Amino acid sequence: MANLKLQTSRAAAVTPSDTVDIAYPGDATAAPNTAKWPCVLYVGGAGDVKVKTASGDEVTFVGIPAGTFMPVNVVRVFDTGTSATNILALW
Repeated sequence: MANLKLQTSRAAAVTPSDTVDIAYPGDATAAPNTAKWPCVLYVGGAGDVKVKTASGDEVTFVGIPAGTFMPVNVVRVFDTGTSATNILALW
């Protein structure tokens, strides 16, 4: 079985928000950056993480341990329902 290696080229700190999606840190005016880019998450501090997925589902991941990579295509981390800290968005 082959090993899967997680590789990213961009990263940004996440500020949880109930109304604002995670902004891609690249050039927002150049195609294809005009669309929202889903990201995966790194959770530095343990807790719950409520997200909106790229397909629009809202779900809460309960009890995420510190130091966890979340391989889910996410466009928003909600403030309400998120107790985890030090969350990074990775593209």
